[in-house]
Amino acid sequence: MVTTPIKIEKRLTIQTVDIEPDTTTIRSLDWDRDRFDIEFGLQNGTTYNSYLIRGEKTALVDTSHAKFRQLYLDTLTGLIDPQEIDYIIISHTEPDHSGLVKDVLELAPQAVVLGAKTAIKFLEDLVHQPFEYKFVKSGESVDLGKGHIIDFINAPNLHWPDTIFSYDRGTGILYTCDAFGMHYCDNNAFDEELSAIERDYRFYYECLMAPNARSVISAMKRMKKLGEINTVANGHGPLLRHNLKEMLNRYWDWSNAQTKAEKNVAVFYVSDYGYSDRVSQAIAHGIIKTGVAVEMVDLRSADNNEVHEIVSRAAGIVLGMPPLSGNNLKEITTNIGTILAASKEKQVIGMFESYGGDDEPIDPLLTKFREVGLKKAFPSIRIKDNPDEATYQLCEESGTDLGQLLSRDKIVKQIKSLDTDLDKALGRISGGLYIITAKKGDVSSAMLASWVSQASFEPPGFTIAVAKDRAIESLMQVRDRFVLNVLEEGKYQNLMKHFLKRFKPGADRFAGVNTQTANNGSPILTDALAYLECEVVTRMECRDHWIVYSKVSDGRVSDPNALTAVHHRKVGNHY
Repeated sequence: MVTTPIKIEKRLTIQTVDIEPDTTTIRSLDWDRDRFDIEFGLQNGTTYNSYLIRGEKTALVDTSHAKFRQLYLDTLTGLIDPQEIDYIIISHTEPDHSGLVKDVLELAPQAVVLGAKTAIKFLEDLVHQPFEYKFVKSGESVDLGKGHIIDFINAPNLHWPDTIFSYDRGTGILYTCDAFGMHYCDNNAFDEELSAIERDYRFYYECLMAPNARSVISAMKRMKKLGEINTVANGHGPLLRHNLKEMLNRYWDWSNAQTKAEKNVAVFYVSDYGYSDRVSQAIAHGIIKTGVAVEMVDLRSADNNEVHEIVSRAAGIVLGMPPLSGNNLKEITTNIGTILAASKEKQVIGMFESYGGDDEPIDPLLTKFREVGLKKAFPSIRIKDNPDEATYQLCEESGTDLGQLLSRDKIVKQIKSLDTDLDKALGRISGGLYIITAKKGDVSSAMLASWVSQASFEPPGFTIAVAKDRAIESLMQVRDRFVLNVLEEGKYQNLMKHFLKRFKPGADRFAGVNTQTANNGSPILTDALAYLECEVVTRMECRDHWIVYSKVSDGRVSDPNALTAVHHRKVGNHY
C-alpha cells in the first residue's frame, strides 16, 4: 500500500497597522515557522516587518521574505501606488528583509535605494538589474518633508556587516531591522505584555547579537546622539514601545557583560558566501554558552588594522574557509594574511568549510596556523551537503568544546580550592542520579544530572539545573520535550560511566546503549529504574545554570521496590 504524504500548509498572514501619523507597518506573520536559518529552533513563529513613511516624499523601509511575495505585493499596492515610492531604505540585505526588493523595483523603478555601501554591492548581486541608489552612512540624512527627516547611523554586524539604523525625527521612531527584535508571531503589533515576549527576546539576543556584543555597544552609543526615541521599529516580532527603556537596558547590560568576559574568541566568516555566516553563528553560540565572549568579523568588509587588533587580544580563532575566487578576493586574502601574522602561541584555532562551492582547502591553511604554534580546538568541520539540524548541532558542540578548552584553567583552579567550609557545606546537599535524554528533529542528546527536585503536585512537575554549556541545553527550551531517566541504586554504574565520558562534537550519545522511544519522541533508557516524559514550561536564569521547570505527562517504574541511586559530593564548587 502506497501512502501519499500529507502536505501541511504553513499559516502566512499579513497585518497592517498605522503606528504614527504618516507611518504604517506591514507585518508578514509566519505563524508556524519552527527554525530560523541557523541552528536555533523557534517556539512562536516569527514576523518580517516592513514600514511605509509618507511625507511629501515616500520611503519604504525594508520589504519581506520571498515566501510572502504575492501577499506582500498585494498589500503594498493596496496601500500606495508604487510609482509614488521615492526611496527604498535597505537596513541590510539578508534575504528575509530584502527578498522582495527586486519585485518592488519592478513596480517602482523610479525609487532610489538607500543603504550602506556594502549593502548596495550585495544588492546588485541579488537584483541583477540596474537601479538608482545612494550610499548612506552615519551623520547623513534625507528629508521626506512634513517633518520626516531620516537620520542614518551605521550599525555593522547587527547582525550583518551592512546594517544601518534609520531614525525619523518627526515621529521618534528608530528602524533597527534585526537589532532589538525577536522571533515571536502575534497579532499584537507592540510589546504590550512583557512576560509573553521576554524569553524570546533574550533567546534571540543570545543567538544573533551576543556574538556581536561590541558592535551592539557601539551602535547604542551612536543611538544616544539621536533625538528622543519613543519606538523601536524592529525587523522581527512586536515593535518596542511600552517596555522600550527596559528592553534597551537589557541589551546594554547583556552586551557589557559579554565584553567584560575574561577571554574572547575571534570568529571570521565570509558574508553571503555559502553557509559561512550561519555556520559561524552556530559555532559562536556554542562558545558563548561557556562564558567566553565572541567577536564576529566579516572577512569581506573588515578593516585590516581592526583584524590585527582583534586577533592580538583573542584567546582563540575560528576561521570559515573563504572562496578561491570572486568579489572582494583581495580584501579577504589580505585579512587572512593579517590573521596569520597576528596569531601567536597559546591561542587555539578551529576551522570550518563554508560549502560555497569554491572553498579554499582547510588543511594547508591549518598547517600554517599549527606551525605558528596554535592548538587545534576541535576537529575541522567539513560540510559535504546542505547543513541540517545535525550539522548545526555539531557546530554548536564544537564551539562549546573550544570555549571549555579556554576555560579549563579556571575550572582547575576552582576544583583545587576544596578546603573552604562553604564548599564543604554545599557538598552535603545530596541528590539523586538521573539521565536526561532528548530528541528534536534529527538531533538527540543526553546529560547526567543530580540537581533534580519535584516542584509541583498539579500538574506534576519538577525542576532541574542545567549548566549553560551543556549540549542538551539547546534542546530544553520552553515547550521542548524530553525524558527524565531515574537510575537505580546498585545498578547505575554502566550507564553513569557511559554518559560521563566526553563525547566528540556531533557524536551519537546512545551508541551501545539500550533504548526505547517515548511517546514524545525522546529516548528511554531501558536499563533505568523509571522514566518520566516531560515538557519544559519555563526557565529561570542563574549565572552558570538554567533552572528548568517541566511538567510530567507520563511515566512508569520497572521495579516498585527498588531505590533511586543517590549522589553525595565532598564539595559544592564543582560537579
